[in-house]
Amino acid sequence: MAQSKHPAYGAPSKLAMSEDLPLREDRRTIMKQGQVDLVGLPEPAGAPQAIELRHLRYFTAVADAGSFTHAAERMFIAQPTLSQQIRRLEEIVGTPLLQRRREGLQLTPAGTVLLDASRTVLSLVDHEVNRTRQAAGLGRPRLRVVVPPGLPDALAVEATSALRLAAAAADVEIAWLEAPLDAEFSLIRQRRADAGLGWLTASPEALPTPLDVISLGDFEPDVWVPSQHPAARRGTISLDELARMDVIHGPRRLEPGTYDAWTRALRTVNPRFEFTDPPLRHSLPMALAFAATADRPTAVLTGPGVIAGSRPGLIRMPRTMVSQDMVLVGLEHHPLTATAAVVWNGDLPRPLQQVLFDAADGVAPSAPTRTGEREPVAIGL
Repeated sequence: MAQSKHPAYGAPSKLAMSEDLPLREDRRTIMKQGQVDLVGLPEPAGAPQAIELRHLRYFTAVADAGSFTHAAERMFIAQPTLSQQIRRLEEIVGTPLLQRRREGLQLTPAGTVLLDASRTVLSLVDHEVNRTRQAAGLGRPRLRVVVPPGLPDALAVEATSALRLAAAAADVEIAWLEAPLDAEFSLIRQRRADAGLGWLTASPEALPTPLDVISLGDFEPDVWVPSQHPAARRGTISLDELARMDVIHGPRRLEPGTYDAWTRALRTVNPRFEFTDPPLRHSLPMALAFAATADRPTAVLTGPGVIAGSRPGLIRMPRTMVSQDMVLVGLEHHPLTATAAVVWNGDLPRPLQQVLFDAADGVAPSAPTRTGEREPVAIGL
């Protein structure tokens, strides 16, 4: 049974709205054909001004891309037009939002606040437009789900299958996004996705607001060591022994959360410890070949792929667990683990949250057999 960060679901609070707000004659909304409604802001002294939703979309695009050139390409507009719109936004707000530095664009403190607000507003608008289309019979609710590229096959297949079944039963459309997720689940916090499958390296309570989570189980990596290493004969290796070796794992960009958490764990016994990136490409057989021929003892660490504690205590390794003179062993006391989890924004519409609950209840990943028939194809995630 999946474990939730919040055992009892509470319905999201409704925004209090007043229908008798006084109208101001000096606040005008100019409507142009094909434009969306304007969102009024408190006005500085002078002419009335308002922010359009497109200003917020352009601003978030620039902040995400880190440059006007890349943002303009993503938004399919000319760069001078984009720059002009951002300047207009800064004039309306009354303060700079971006700083141009040698290393690229950086948000000002005001820009950081507006970026978070912009993502909240755009996400709400998108959801409500979607609901409006559904009411008119023009579409179905849509759930944007992020799946990291290196999830273990067994977990990815079971979780995505459960999501598809739950979504079909609720008449919800799923839009799949394949992208790495960091430990803060930034893609979801920034509302570029509604939910995601990923790895927790701390307790669910440590997740920032407004994220909610359901855990699916604890996983750990496979460890390969040279066949001449003492651990190869024992079938297990201690964290201290592993930290004294060169360890091929990564690269960090594919799964920064587990990469950083496991680096910290290994540094508790070797403060100078650093992972070695996989050579040439993310291929387990190639990494094993490089490790077997290295000048000093070298291990290969995969990403989370095995249910923690599922490895039997082997005394002699079967031949199928030996490859390139490297032997598959277990980590003593399971010091490197990550929790597979479904994470979403807590203000997601209730019907979409229910899809996630129903899917999580149907996920029960089983421990893979350790016969050497199933070998991970990627070193990191």
